[in-house]
Amino acid sequence: MVVTRNIVLLLLSITFVAPIVLFTDRLGTFKYPFAEQEFIEAVTAFVSAADSGHLNLLPQESLPIGLVYTEDTSNTENLLHGLHFAKPGEHVSARVLSATNDEGQTKGENPIKLVTDGINQGNQNSYMVKADTTGDSVNGEDAIDVDDNDGKLAKSSDLVSETTDTKQEQEHIKSSSQVTHKEPILSEADKHNDQTPPDARVQQLKDQLIQARVYLSLQAVRSNPHLTRELRLRVKEVSRTLGDASKDSDLPRNANERMKAMEQTLMKGRQIQNDCAAAVKKLRAMLHSTEEQLHVHKKQTLFLTQLTAKTLPKGLHCLPLRLTTEYYSLNTSQQQFRNQQKLEDPRLYHYAIFSDNILATAVVVNSTVAHAKDTSKHVFHIVTDRLNYAAMRMWFLVNPPQKATIQVQNIEDFTWLNSSYSPVLKQLGSPSMIDFYFKTHRASSDSNLKFRNPKYLSILNHLRFYLPEIFPKLNKVLFLDDDIVVQKDLTGLWSIDLKGNVNGAVETCGERFHRFDRYLNFSNPLIAKNFDPRACGWAYGMNVFDLVQWKRQNITDVYHNWQKMNHDRQLWKLGTLPPGLITFWKRTFQLHRSWHVLGLGYNPNINQKEIERAAVIHYNGNMKPWLEISIPKFRGYWTKYVDYNLVYLRECNINP
Repeated sequence: MVVTRNIVLLLLSITFVAPIVLFTDRLGTFKYPFAEQEFIEAVTAFVSAADSGHLNLLPQESLPIGLVYTEDTSNTENLLHGLHFAKPGEHVSARVLSATNDEGQTKGENPIKLVTDGINQGNQNSYMVKADTTGDSVNGEDAIDVDDNDGKLAKSSDLVSETTDTKQEQEHIKSSSQVTHKEPILSEADKHNDQTPPDARVQQLKDQLIQARVYLSLQAVRSNPHLTRELRLRVKEVSRTLGDASKDSDLPRNANERMKAMEQTLMKGRQIQNDCAAAVKKLRAMLHSTEEQLHVHKKQTLFLTQLTAKTLPKGLHCLPLRLTTEYYSLNTSQQQFRNQQKLEDPRLYHYAIFSDNILATAVVVNSTVAHAKDTSKHVFHIVTDRLNYAAMRMWFLVNPPQKATIQVQNIEDFTWLNSSYSPVLKQLGSPSMIDFYFKTHRASSDSNLKFRNPKYLSILNHLRFYLPEIFPKLNKVLFLDDDIVVQKDLTGLWSIDLKGNVNGAVETCGERFHRFDRYLNFSNPLIAKNFDPRACGWAYGMNVFDLVQWKRQNITDVYHNWQKMNHDRQLWKLGTLPPGLITFWKRTFQLHRSWHVLGLGYNPNINQKEIERAAVIHYNGNMKPWLEISIPKFRGYWTKYVDYNLVYLRECNINP
């Protein structure tokens, strides 16, 4: 019994003591060279495995971030000295394992060092190169963690001494400071690229409205009354918030709140309706409907614009009536203009203006006189119709243009201008022309709307082809339209040598729609044979006409011949520019474009400097400066030559 108990106690003792002995023996193996070799091989295998992928060393500033193993194994206490706890600001190369002795000298080929050298061979200072090329802002602590382009671990040092590590640390910090110095420049560039457009929130609100309307039209959302009511409420709120805003600064202060509320409601809609196909189908239907509405609105806009251009404002209708009444209250002597002896003096500067618009004619005369060096040498020949003859005379009797000479004529007094002499006058009175203008059922073509303007029915518009007959004793005349404004002295035009040409005008080649093929029918053999479809057009509105050359080249007869051939309007439509291009073909001298700038009646994008440099600006187009549809930013050039304090303008309620 005693023997059995002793055996059991011995076995228990062996069971208890054996682990302690074995563990102690294992711990003692650090003292033997073969144990050291096994440890190095284990670490070497670990470092070699790092080559198979990225080994990013993470910074942990408050914890031990490095282990340096020393080969000196003479004393077990050296193991504790070999554990190096780096300070937060210390160089991060301490994170890489290196084998050194206490004197900083190598005791042979260290496997760890050999492996790390093989990994990083040919990549010294890779961090420095990468930092300079990428321009990323990194601090000195994290610089070593940046991988190179091949995905390999960046090498901190090939040296074994602590002194060399410290030197390289300073180099890394220097390079990092250089990179950090570049950061503000990059930040400025990023800020420039990240600038939001001035209407970003406006566009976002509009997008939300579209999304909300799409959801309201989907069956899944419509079947939810609560969500439908909420969406409709949000649509009203956002629509009210948008109003007429065109940029974010126009939005009210609660715009962001409305935007967030709408986004929350849209999120509910997305949860209910997750069928993208249905939403896309609805968006396509909305797009098609919008395009149809746009087409209809464009046609309506075109028609209303043409209608507005044809109509006369109430104030301009009142003005001739008021002036006519005053004119016939004058006696005969009071109805006469001064300086009538200058009307046929070829040494003076003569202007021809054919118009039935009193206020427009007054602006032309006033602006010309305002920039003339010697107003006494300027003579204005105005021709109007019978209805406006008395009113036109009364206006310039009451408002004489300084020392300039005025002549007002009635077109009805030109007895030589009749249908037997003028083909165009005969055509204007023909049944086909009347049918073209007054049969509304034929006004279905948009392209013909502009030709239904009453100016094409007025013979005043065609008087420009009869200048030698109107002014038989003059040598040169400057023709001016009534929708122009003069900004400089025009006397220099009389000294220009037209080189045997009849017409001096500014060409309009800069715009593709001002070439011959836009005005003439080149499908007609007669037109195709005689003219170039790509030839430059030129502008009416300010033209110098040499009446001596006109008579010598029989220009009026040329005009008549072409008008007769166009009796059925197959060569060109109505108007005066197409027959002008034909009549003065190869008889037009090109003036510098600064003499005459066009487009202020239809093009809001004309260069401001061109307008300021121009001698004459032309409001050609439907947006005349005396109409409400005029382009606002160009209207001031015209209104500054109108004295709105005149009694006749106040009585007719004509305001700027």
